[in-house]
Amino acid sequence: MSAPAIPNADTALFAARITANASLGPTGFLVVMMLLGGISLVSGIMFMVVGAWPVVPFLGLDVLLVWIAFRAYRKRSTAYEEVRVTRDELLVRRVDWRGREAEARFNPAWVRIEKTVFDPPQGLEGGLSHLAIGWKGKSILIAADLSAPERLTFANALDKALADARRA
Repeated sequence: MSAPAIPNADTALFAARITANASLGPTGFLVVMMLLGGISLVSGIMFMVVGAWPVVPFLGLDVLLVWIAFRAYRKRSTAYEEVRVTRDELLVRRVDWRGREAEARFNPAWVRIEKTVFDPPQGLEGGLSHLAIGWKGKSILIAADLSAPERLTFANALDKALADARRA
C-alpha cells in the first residue's frame, strides 16, 4: 500500500474561472436583430404608404441603437475572474473587458471567507448575496457574477479547498 501523494506548492487544490452570464449567443443575436430589422422594415413600409415618411429614419435608429447595446454587452461580457488555491497561495485574478489585469495573493492559512446570507421570500432558493475574502482587516469581493445559489456552492467548494491547503 502506498502513501497518499503530498501536493507540491504548484498543484491546484481548487481552480475556478467566473464569467458573466452571456445568455444570448451569436446565433441568438443574429435572430433577434433579423426579427427587429424585419419588423422595422415592415413598419417603415406601412408608414411610407400612409404618408408618414418622417417616422422611417427613427425605426432604423431603433435597430441601430439595439445593435450598439448588444455589441457593448457582448464586449463587456469578456471580463472574468479566476480563483486558484494551492498549498501555499490563494490567487484572485480579475481581467476586465479591456484586458487589464488585477491580482491579489493571499496565504491560505490566514484568510477567511466572509459570507452574507440571502434570506429569500417563501418558495425561492436561498444563497449568498455577497462573498468576500478577508485578510488583515481588509476584504475583497469575489464571485459577484454568480447567482446567490451558485455563490453558495462556490463558497462551500472554496472553504473545502482552503481547509485542504491548511492541512497540506
